[in-house]
Amino acid sequence: MERCDQPPAAISRWRRYLNRLLARELNALVQYYDRVIQWLPRENDSGALLAEIDNPRKEVIDDGEAFPDLTSEDALRTAILVNGTFNHHMDIQGLLMPLKARLSRTSRVLVVLYNPYLRWLYTLANRLGIRRGELPSTFITRVDLENIAEISGFRIVRQRHVGYCPWRLFGIGDLVNRLMPALPMLRWFAFTDVAVLRPIIPSSPTGISCVIPARNERGNIENALKRMPDLGCPVEVIFVEGHSTDDTWAEILRVAEHYRGQFRIQTLQQTGKGKADAVRLGFAHANEPLLTILDADLTMPPEMLGRFFRTYCEGRGDFINGSRLVYPMEGDAMRFLNRLGNVFFAKCLSAILDMRLGDSLCGTKMLTRADYRRILAWRRDFGDFDPFGDFELLFPAAVLGLGTVDIPVRYMARRYGSTNISRFRHGFQLLRMTYIGFLRIKLGLQRHGRTR
Repeated sequence: MERCDQPPAAISRWRRYLNRLLARELNALVQYYDRVIQWLPRENDSGALLAEIDNPRKEVIDDGEAFPDLTSEDALRTAILVNGTFNHHMDIQGLLMPLKARLSRTSRVLVVLYNPYLRWLYTLANRLGIRRGELPSTFITRVDLENIAEISGFRIVRQRHVGYCPWRLFGIGDLVNRLMPALPMLRWFAFTDVAVLRPIIPSSPTGISCVIPARNERGNIENALKRMPDLGCPVEVIFVEGHSTDDTWAEILRVAEHYRGQFRIQTLQQTGKGKADAVRLGFAHANEPLLTILDADLTMPPEMLGRFFRTYCEGRGDFINGSRLVYPMEGDAMRFLNRLGNVFFAKCLSAILDMRLGDSLCGTKMLTRADYRRILAWRRDFGDFDPFGDFELLFPAAVLGLGTVDIPVRYMARRYGSTNISRFRHGFQLLRMTYIGFLRIKLGLQRHGRTR
């Protein structure tokens, strides 16, 4: 936030406190980024917010200085911090469009904005002498920001409300500032918003690694390769077999030998248990820059991987997620209680993660290997608690501002074997993970990594 000339001590303390709140929100993602650039700081910006940010590489680029060319960044992530500048500018689109030409698809613009519904507070504070300096001229609603971002070639991938109570007496301020973002209607009365803008930039990865976890799926193994679409780039297939009681492992070995001329194939066996462990093992052995998961039951048609890949290449998102809840499902592909649970968890996670999510439990997801390394670092700080692997990918994808896009798929009935999912036992585990996400992400009640 800004610094006025010789403000009252109470106002200075509040600003320092608000900067710490903003830094806590920003640090949730930038501590996993490679660099932070504060761009076009206001004349009265003391640099206090940048000083609170937890990143080893920080720099400031003032008006009149050339912005570096980040277009060649591929695996690196740079955050561009814009602190209050938009609220004192008459042409935000004019700022964003030339900036986008200097960014890569991995760059993120982090915008700190004043609450448009509290405009009157700034006027009142100036009249009472509590605040000095130029009044903000431009107050931007979320709808305004979405429109400006879209026409400038960006998409808002995350927006959070920060700073409600200026009083820290007896910890009241901390409690209020954590609880308010979770309360409908009241959450809109924060002093500031933090928005993460993602540039929409197409790219074409040089190859993709497809991990296929398989437990008791002997009858589906060959069809997974027969139905694999031509993606126009090298495809590495990684089978991960997990303690099957049928002949799945023998079938994997047979099929791998038969199709080696068409795909680069790896065959792995788990020592651990569960799908999450299988996916982690497969990703750890992946060699291509883009990663995806295909469940061996083939209820998500392999042919649909082409749409996931095309959506990524078009630059629409850096985390592509399947959604099975749009179209009617085939036969008994999903039982009623399972469907009800899927809808429930999608709604819960949408609220917790401040993003629109159509399906939280579809097994097929696509992301880069570079981003997966960041997710591993995030998970080490957050905690390893997900036996299924869906939430441990969705949670950091939202927090780190990757940009999630749902791809509607028609969920098909399995042709071989039976489901490995227990509705009630696994349902309670998912409920527990949702509760943990609410506490740690929505409320921030547990220290997250190095965030202050």
